[in-house]
Amino acid sequence: MAVDLSKLSNAKVKAAITALQNGDLKSWFPLFSDSVAFSEDGNQMQFANFFKKAFGHERFISIDKVEDNGLSVYGDFHSDQWGDFKTAFKFQMDKSGKINRLDIGQTY
Repeated sequence: MAVDLSKLSNAKVKAAITALQNGDLKSWFPLFSDSVAFSEDGNQMQFANFFKKAFGHERFISIDKVEDNGLSVYGDFHSDQWGDFKTAFKFQMDKSGKINRLDIGQTY
């Protein structure tokens, strides 16, 4: 079932979530700066390795709300390894328009 991405108001965030939903690493990585900071549940993680493993196995089931001028996305998420849970993806952009920080984590 396709997820309604119409709530995503930031074009870069929409492109990133679309790439995630489609398991499309070739579209995902160019959206991010070379020195992107990444954390999962508050733990600093290695960005490229994490998403190479996650792509095709993790995706949003629904987008429930979008905040922070389109940079924070909340919804139900599915992981083949961990099951279904509520999560948040919080993006930050640098001056060039690349995503330079992504914090993801479970919400309740």
